[in-house]
Amino acid sequence: QVQLVESGGGLVQPGGSLRLSCTGSAGLVRISDMHWFRQAPGKQRELVARLTARDSANSVETMEGRFIMSRDNAKNSVYLQMNNLKPEDTAVYYCNAFHPIFRLDYWGQGTQVTVSS
Repeated sequence: QVQLVESGGGLVQPGGSLRLSCTGSAGLVRISDMHWFRQAPGKQRELVARLTARDSANSVETMEGRFIMSRDNAKNSVYLQMNNLKPEDTAVYYCNAFHPIFRLDYWGQGTQVTVSS
């Protein structure tokens, strides 16, 4: 069974950092376009970061340089390093894998990130 398992969410003060992890089964991460999405209460799910299977780089900055998405194919994992967190970053964060051949989406269970003093 194909799975994505996320970890690393929690409560952090404004200006703090968190690192989210997402591990896939059966080599899924290595062959897929990988994404981090987030959904805040009452809002639509939005794309936070993306690394495709064809990207030569193993990391990308997003959110005005505050977030860094990276992948480690050997560990079947992607990560989202979030720095200088703001209250508006509060959301459930989801890992997504898009299989480019079968064109199937796989989702993690979501992990809550709360930024509050």
